[in-house]
Amino acid sequence: MSIQFDTRPAAYAVIIREERILLAYWKQGDKEGWTLPGGGLDLAEHPVDGCRREVFEETGYEARIDAMLGIDVGHWPSDPGPGGAVRDFQALRLVYEATIIGGELTHEIDGSTTHAAWIPLADVGKLNKVSLVDVALRLHHERPADGKLAPTGS
Repeated sequence: MSIQFDTRPAAYAVIIREERILLAYWKQGDKEGWTLPGGGLDLAEHPVDGCRREVFEETGYEARIDAMLGIDVGHWPSDPGPGGAVRDFQALRLVYEATIIGGELTHEIDGSTTHAAWIPLADVGKLNKVSLVDVALRLHHERPADGKLAPTGS
């Protein structure tokens, strides 16, 4: 018997300029932290279009989506539901490099992020952040040809 799970495709942007990265502050329930601008795709939405839309919604900036850096797979086990059924959650997070081409920094209203900011790259390690930020920075630095990072320590 195979495990039942839900999958959510999402697209995120790594936007770096002048040794700063554009991050958005995510808050959902009791979880929060800095993340990349981006998020879940709408039904039948191309990831490039979804990434562009999400960057605008969360930061106010218009972005040109450049090279795809890679794909991160997240897995969150679920607690048993009614009747003992378990539906784990899998996120397929497509990570792109992007460039700001217009707009101005604004805060998202009624969304999953509260504000966005340009954070010095040297300060990212000290932040309360989601794991995707570190994964994306590795993808940006290493640029694996197949879009998959090697396990750390290998």
